[in-house]
Amino acid sequence: MVQIRKPGGNTVTDRIQKELMRMEDFSFAYDEGRTVLDHVRFSLHAGEIVGITGASGCGKTTLIYCLCGIIPRIYSGILSGSVQIQGQDARSMSLPQIAQKLGILFQNPDTQLFSSAVEDDVVFGPENLCLGFEEMDRRLRRALETARISNLRYQNPRTLSGGQAQLAALAAVLSLEPAILLFDEAASRLDDHGAKTLMDRMLKLKKEGRGVLMVEHDAERLTIADRVLVLKNGKLY
Repeated sequence: MVQIRKPGGNTVTDRIQKELMRMEDFSFAYDEGRTVLDHVRFSLHAGEIVGITGASGCGKTTLIYCLCGIIPRIYSGILSGSVQIQGQDARSMSLPQIAQKLGILFQNPDTQLFSSAVEDDVVFGPENLCLGFEEMDRRLRRALETARISNLRYQNPRTLSGGQAQLAALAAVLSLEPAILLFDEAASRLDDHGAKTLMDRMLKLKKEGRGVLMVEHDAERLTIADRVLVLKNGKLY
């Protein structure tokens, strides 16, 4: 059994769901020797939203980079411990393999949208997997429907509002059908309506049985999380 703290301060007991991701005794320091993560441990389960918060510069984005493989494959450093993604050691997986299990949405959707039409960005991942046309079309339609932007399919991403562009970037992530979604302060550039819309999509993903990890500084947005962890001095509390 696991204790899950619900919004409003209530605590309920719920049965442990399937574990999707685990970080075990994980430490990381950049090459200059500054320790950012210090023996971090946590897990994420199917149908769960976990929030991570902390002061600016405390290492939240570094944590996300370690989970999705950007560290150490793109940014180097000194690390120890392990990251398990659906029972597999992340160090044995390539970035494309990780992307099919774990998707990430960043603060700025422009970093994930580069085509002249939303549908081209959404289908980019499946195309690179060399999937058949029917499967690519199925994934495209499902991703657009899950993000609830089917009406934007043929739009140029540069003509979209900030909230619409973030949902288009989310659809591009969803087209790889990952079981785990990481949101790295993805609502930070959105207005209240855009942020609420994005959080509604997070709740929809939770209802589908996916695991959602949201890094967020806004306490009000964290009310949708089942658990909230605080990163401080390199440790999660």
